[in-house]
Amino acid sequence: MSANGPAAGDGATTTALPPAVTVTGLRAAYGRIEVLHGVDLTVPAGSVFALLGPNGAGKSTLLKVISGRLRPIAGEVRIGELTVGRTPAEKLARQGVCAIPEGRGIFPNLTVRENLRIWTYRGGITMRDVEEQSFAAFPRLKERRRQMAGTLSGGEQQMLAISRALVTRPRLLLLDELSMGLAPLVVHELYELVEGLARQGMTVLLVEQFVTTALAVADRAAIMVHGRVEQEGTPEAMGEAALSAYLA
Repeated sequence: MSANGPAAGDGATTTALPPAVTVTGLRAAYGRIEVLHGVDLTVPAGSVFALLGPNGAGKSTLLKVISGRLRPIAGEVRIGELTVGRTPAEKLARQGVCAIPEGRGIFPNLTVRENLRIWTYRGGITMRDVEEQSFAAFPRLKERRRQMAGTLSGGEQQMLAISRALVTRPRLLLLDELSMGLAPLVVHELYELVEGLARQGMTVLLVEQFVTTALAVADRAAIMVHGRVEQEGTPEAMGEAALSAYLA
């Protein structure tokens, strides 16, 4: 698990970091169908925060709003000093918000290497750096660097998607169903990397279908049901509550 702020030294005072994400009274809809009904949520800086709940609870929609891909109809989302909804998604990305959506968000008709080159367009990083870091973390990508991304296995596609966060070092990483359709061994490998990113100070907000997997890496967790956050707390406290929510 990641630390939620700097540790206090001998005689030093600990200054709490401001939240990475603050969601207040958020409502969002697809057309006339409202999906989020007044969501309130605070994600501490430098934490791994797991968003749990049954299908249709609004978890992925919440990530879309936070990443700037869906405009809310009411309420507010703040990422640091930025107000989402007033800030274009591309500006959020330049300011350190990285979203890896369900379905991985890669370009299937480009090769692995061409996908990696796209990560350099944000600026401040060379293709050589991208390849070195990505191939060091995921040697299989190096073996398949000339292969079309759409022909990779599900796990390899997810590795390619995660490489964007690995090389651009965003301050906020949004992960939607990282383990979807993947073998347990691959899921374990990917979440080890996520834990490593969090230890380096990155804030991670993740939606995950496997409760035990998410809670094993999380510092905090919340349960969404019918477009609202019903409960929030430590992973230990949320385990049984999440099971009840899924069964309901």
